Amino acid sequence: MKRTKTSRQTQILAELDSSPSLRVAELARRLDVSTETIRRDLDELTTQGLLNRTYGGAVRPLSTEPSVTERHRLYVEERQRIARAALKVIGDARVLMIGSGATTVHVARRIAIEMKNITVITHSFGVATVLAFNPTIKVLMLPGDYHASEGATVGSHAVSFLGNFYADCAITGASGLTVDGPSEALLECGAVYTAMVARAAKCVVVADHSKFDAVFPSRYASWRDIAALITDASPPDTLAAALKQSGVELTVS
Repeated sequence: MKRTKTSRQTQILAELDSSPSLRVAELARRLDVSTETIRRDLDELTTQGLLNRTYGGAVRPLSTEPSVTERHRLYVEERQRIARAALKVIGDARVLMIGSGATTVHVARRIAIEMKNITVITHSFGVATVLAFNPTIKVLMLPGDYHASEGATVGSHAVSFLGNFYADCAITGASGLTVDGPSEALLECGAVYTAMVARAAKCVVVADHSKFDAVFPSRYASWRDIAALITDASPPDTLAAALKQSGVELTVS
């Protein structure tokens, strides 16, 4: 059955929630319409500011990302695998800093199950909530402005507060992963992650494959600042080469 234009465009936007980029030919096949119809849809959605046209497809507009609540519904199994692998990389760290995001909440849930007698410094209410199930884990929340779509505190108070602490390990997510480093859609969160990287002995980035080659405005670290990347699929060759050149430990779960 042919879809209406509205339902077709709604489906296109839904596809962008789970994939950083879309191809015209693939969309035409999935939606059973011509490539010309898809191109017209993409042009209309671009005019509305809902996506950006690329050669042969479309991407989500720079600096936009689904809310953390929406992201929790995506790649659940992949993020669970990433979380299990992260515990092996964290090792015997006693003081952790954990950034906001869907994947970091999965990691925090696994930490609550497997670790004890540690201190976690975080700005994420989701991270704090899942850690609360383990009474041996001390959770220190960063002050700051509450960012509702991310469920986290951000701003100058959060960043300056981190300057009072050191951590064995910082665990951060990412909106995008390119040869230049991990990037974040929200500038405010990117500033917090940069501070975490600076105050930790090592930083572990946890991110699923949908983040490969996606570019967002806040590059919060270069790969030489990152000790390890844990993901669920082998990265593209150019990204893999950049990781190897910077000495980043790559774990594919």
